[in-house]
Amino acid sequence: MTGRGSGPIIFRVNIFRANIKPGDFGSLTAMEFEILLSLAAGDLHGYAIIQDIGERSGGLLTARPGTLYRAISRLLDAGLIAEVDGAARRGGSSDERRRYYAMTKTGRQVATIESERLARQLQTARQRKLLKRA
Repeated sequence: MTGRGSGPIIFRVNIFRANIKPGDFGSLTAMEFEILLSLAAGDLHGYAIIQDIGERSGGLLTARPGTLYRAISRLLDAGLIAEVDGAARRGGSSDERRRYYAMTKTGRQVATIESERLARQLQTARQRKLLKRA
């Protein structure tokens, strides 16, 4: 994979998502990307991620817990997010049952690449009159 300004970005795609390893990134699923968008603003626990997705989409997207936690598991396995100590982040008063997540440096890089890919698709959709110009 090459960086911005130094040629095309090439994704190594692993079609068997269960076998994904750090560095083997294709397109993220919609849920994985939504989770990374939520965590781009700061560390959150699962329910807060669900709320953030609903708020950002104006209620159009609903993240179900099973879908959310399967996607979180894939992101953890891929090294794109990490579990963090919520009590330390909240001044020592955190519900011990809640698991807090943070985006890793690699996760931020992958989210940026995915954002750029989606922006290119959106630009093409506008050029082909599938969407109105913003």
